[in-house]
Amino acid sequence: MTNRDRLLGLTVALLWGLNFLAIRIGLDHFPPFFFAALRFLVIAIPVVLFVPRPNVPIRWLLLYGVGFGVLQFAFLFWAMNTGMPTGLASLVLQSSAPFTVLLGAALLGERVSRRQALGILVAMAGMATIGWDRLHTAGNASTALLPVLLTLLGGLGWALGNIGSRQARPDNPMRLTLWMAVIPPLPMLVVSAVVEGPTAGVHALRDSLSVNGWPALAALAYIAVLATVVGSGLWTYLMSRHPAGVVAPFSLLVPIVGIAAAWLVLGERPSALSLVGAAVVVVGCLGGMARATVSTAPRPTPPIAAVTLPTPVAARP
Repeated sequence: MTNRDRLLGLTVALLWGLNFLAIRIGLDHFPPFFFAALRFLVIAIPVVLFVPRPNVPIRWLLLYGVGFGVLQFAFLFWAMNTGMPTGLASLVLQSSAPFTVLLGAALLGERVSRRQALGILVAMAGMATIGWDRLHTAGNASTALLPVLLTLLGGLGWALGNIGSRQARPDNPMRLTLWMAVIPPLPMLVVSAVVEGPTAGVHALRDSLSVNGWPALAALAYIAVLATVVGSGLWTYLMSRHPAGVVAPFSLLVPIVGIAAAWLVLGERPSALSLVGAAVVVVGCLGGMARATVSTAPRPTPPIAAVTLPTPVAARP
């Protein structure tokens, strides 16, 4: 991996770490499933109108959209809405890194070394430490563990999306990212209508247009443009050039940003045991995700390029 690609990985970590603050602000105004649908809907409409569909197999586009878009954010927003702290959510979601390696082995035939297996076990021990601390602090098993389990399911969804974007091997990674956003809105709106009620989201959207609703709209703009279009676009680009096990560890820098930002802005102070668990997760994943003998030569793919459109297009999430 080149220094340029490493810098892009660090940029994604920063954008996605701050993204959890935006999610927290948005969830204070919108129902979780409607908010998940809305973040992609504002991108999907101009994409369908102005961006040509990427020349990739539809099954990989669907896997990318369902895994990364639907499953990840349905479970993540649900978890944070039921009490998952913002900083810890940014950490537990990085379970996508070991999940990606395991799915890469199971579905793509990528070899899992003993070093990787040990790293995954260490990361799992860190996750278990966080779950134990949550259980001890909350006292009620369902209240303590449900948000953690939901966030883990979100990490699994992200890993499935990683496999889809990797296998798609797009000529233009940004175009694939933009079309990924077309898939989540409809299923998420259906879930919102069934679970939250057919008018709950509409009322929340109307209230966000008031004078006091600007934080929600600002959060939506950040999530849609910077976290989804820029962050996911760069992530797709990196996944198309390097093995999944090489790119996935960059996601482990996200919780460092997320926990620090939640501490500074929201006043969330994780317990000492949770911080120990976080350190164990990061050490396990950083120590075990990258293979000892991975070729760093990138596959020949075109450099990142803006989507060429016949007419100007609004930025996507």
